Amino acid sequence: MPAKTIISSLLRAPAISRQNVCFQCRSLHRLNAIPNTVPKPIPFVPDVPTFLKLIGRSLSKHAAEIPSWEALFTWSSDQLKEAGVEPARTRRYLLWWRERYRNGIYGMGGDLKFVKDGVAELKVVQVTAPTDNAHLTAGTLSQDPGMMKVVINTESAIDEEKGKGALEGLAPPAHMSLQQANKVQVRGIKLFRTNTIGGTGVEQVKGRTGVARLRVTEGLWEQRRGHKVDGGERRQAMVRSKRRAAERKNAK
Repeated sequence: MPAKTIISSLLRAPAISRQNVCFQCRSLHRLNAIPNTVPKPIPFVPDVPTFLKLIGRSLSKHAAEIPSWEALFTWSSDQLKEAGVEPARTRRYLLWWRERYRNGIYGMGGDLKFVKDGVAELKVVQVTAPTDNAHLTAGTLSQDPGMMKVVINTESAIDEEKGKGALEGLAPPAHMSLQQANKVQVRGIKLFRTNTIGGTGVEQVKGRTGVARLRVTEGLWEQRRGHKVDGGERRQAMVRSKRRAAERKNAK
């Protein structure tokens, strides 16, 4: 056998053995993989259609293809593909959000306790301000001395405000202990113009001061894809040059 053939065969042998070792390692890792846990639904996300609606990217149209909450959190990418969840980037996005939810990472409304038919009621209340927030201790027309405002989730915020007149609506919000407020406080909410609640997906209630709603809507938790500008980074100079040339030509 020529020396060249012997050398090339010797060089190929270690590569084949490495492939076998890597394949065996991957097999062992797969056998010892931690089984996927199925997290419990939360008040704002009680079922599969709601979860798919919140994360957006038109995934709600696949709600009928995923039969149960357990299937949503245990099916592999191949199983989702067989069920009709296409294209691949949509499946990757669903799996990404699935892991976030499994780890307790939610979007707006994930910390709500009181939700009825996909709608939660929010209300502004006053709690005792921490001692280090000296700028919040001064009293105003809409805030009592030594207090600060927070937004909580309550079962009957709108019903409580129905009997109030216009002047009562401008009065400082009701008091609540800091310990109670922490249990139902809503994160990701902003307060502006005294008692107006704002934030992603928040709906104002007409004629009700310091009260708002948060509703399950399409794409409320959606992480939007980026988009190319002028053909992408590599082609930007060429695309913009052609556009300027066309503009000069049209200007003549």
